[in-house]
Amino acid sequence: MSRSAQSTRRARQPRPLPMRDGVGASCVALPPGPWATVLDFLCERFAMVARQDWCERMAAGRVVDGAGHPLTPGRAYEKDLRVWYYREWPDEPRIPFEERIVFQDELLVVADKPHFLPVTPSGRHVRETLLARLKRRLGLDTLVPIHRIDRETAGLVVFSVQPATRGAYQRLFEQRAVAKRYEAVVHWPPPRPLPAVHRSRLMPVFMRSEDVPGEPNSETAIELLDAGERFARLALAPRTGRKHQLRAHCHALGVPIVGDGIYPVLRPEGADDFNRPLQLLARELAFTDPVTGQARRFASERTLAGLPG
Repeated sequence: MSRSAQSTRRARQPRPLPMRDGVGASCVALPPGPWATVLDFLCERFAMVARQDWCERMAAGRVVDGAGHPLTPGRAYEKDLRVWYYREWPDEPRIPFEERIVFQDELLVVADKPHFLPVTPSGRHVRETLLARLKRRLGLDTLVPIHRIDRETAGLVVFSVQPATRGAYQRLFEQRAVAKRYEAVVHWPPPRPLPAVHRSRLMPVFMRSEDVPGEPNSETAIELLDAGERFARLALAPRTGRKHQLRAHCHALGVPIVGDGIYPVLRPEGADDFNRPLQLLARELAFTDPVTGQARRFASERTLAGLPG
């Protein structure tokens, strides 16, 4: 089943719990196992949540089955039972930067994301995500991002409004029919002249992507916009969409992006420095709308820092 078909199927699936604070309920289907109760399974599956916390959520009616019936701590385990619940982090940190909406119609919402804000829930970020913020702000429970950018990257993200047309927009990105332009401030000078196009085989290595020998699976066009003695500004046009592609390519070429907490050195988790964001911006997106036939072009209103001295 294609990614777009899976997304459409999930979107049509009835949700017994309503959206809460911009966050939709999550669902888990109970697998075969030795657990006596649903509570036992939840405590083992989600070990970061205390058993007492799950009991309190159940008592408040925030854990239900597919029919919307509240589950109690004593509910016997039942294989294939679908359990719906809210992801909750009471100490979730506030990201002190605001998103902007650069375009909205009945089909699409295009948001200009700040640095440090995740696009979708991940880890300890649930309410403080671009998706949850937009759902709260616009009251649109059907919003779904049709592509992603890194949490540390700022710039444009496109959201689908209507489940019926979502697949058509997702296929644009899957088929590389979207022209994407980024800007980056990088360390300078490079150890060798930069190529106009960098192609390499990128493979995941722990939390990073690295160039390895083999048939290229990634490609980025590179243009020098401005250069000083120690830093330069590049325009980057990815023609593929590998994880961390632009960050990994700049690092491999000897010009890592300023403020990068992964390349070349992995920064400890939770060590965000809001005064030193990754100097990478998703500047422009352009494509032919598969539903209306219109030429769509969007530009971020954000700017990167000037070249440091």
